Amino acid sequence: MNLSTRQMRAFLHVARIGNFTRAAEQAHMTQAGLSTLVREMERQLGCRLFDRTTRVVNLTAAGRRLLPVVERVVTDLDDVTAHLGAEGDAARQTLRISATPLVSSHLLPQVFHQFRQSHPAVSLRLFDADLRDVQEMVVNGEADMGLGFFFKPAPGLDRAPVGRFHLMRVAPAGPDEDVSSTGSVPWSVLRSEELLGLPASNPIQKVIDGHLATIGRGDAQRPTFNFFGTLISMVESGFGTAVMPTFALSACRRHRVRTDVLVRPKVAMDFYRITKRGAMESEAMQAFVETLAAALPELSR
Repeated sequence: MNLSTRQMRAFLHVARIGNFTRAAEQAHMTQAGLSTLVREMERQLGCRLFDRTTRVVNLTAAGRRLLPVVERVVTDLDDVTAHLGAEGDAARQTLRISATPLVSSHLLPQVFHQFRQSHPAVSLRLFDADLRDVQEMVVNGEADMGLGFFFKPAPGLDRAPVGRFHLMRVAPAGPDEDVSSTGSVPWSVLRSEELLGLPASNPIQKVIDGHLATIGRGDAQRPTFNFFGTLISMVESGFGTAVMPTFALSACRRHRVRTDVLVRPKVAMDFYRITKRGAMESEAMQAFVETLAAALPELSR
């Protein structure tokens, strides 16, 4: 025996109303279709559930015994379905994003602000972690997406570029110097400048050091700091010059420092998002990626 929920709901409609025509109207189906469901149910159970007359339909003894059981089953099913649906809605309205610390502190706050203004019903959760942990969180389902620069292709992950930044020089500004715009200078100007940097193990610093090496500055001893904010403050205070990606421009704008994109060569750094392969992309995720892609060009000007 394999009673379907359609059969049980048809049985309940007829039992509660006592008329096949009106029950069919309430169930939004034809009377013939409703009658077929009830007959199939009776055939599977091996007994009549209703006494049918021309004017009224009454439950048989078997129907009366079955009624509370079916009511309980359908009610429990509806409750569980509603609960699971609410959980699914909540999950779809919460977006968990994992990103490397420099991205989390200098790029995402502005993107989060824009997204919350346009999507106030979506809750954003940010986890800052190193590159390896970001990838593991996505693979393990602890984060819906990861954001950063140096993700390599990996099993179980989909990787897609969402933006591109360039390396720039951040230098002390003179007292009357206009710092509202970003210019451009060749890497060669760094040969004679006092340099500050991120720790040598930082992937961004490794790219920077590779290009500094071409002008004879790759092995220079220099003060290092973990955060762009510290670097920018040290530059503003006259302790030296730093190189960093243009996504730190917004932080630079809060300080009196000069910013110039480094050219000859102009070094691009692709910004990636990673997601778990095969995972369904929610509407919230799609909307966030669109907001991110639209915001990135503005953050690098």
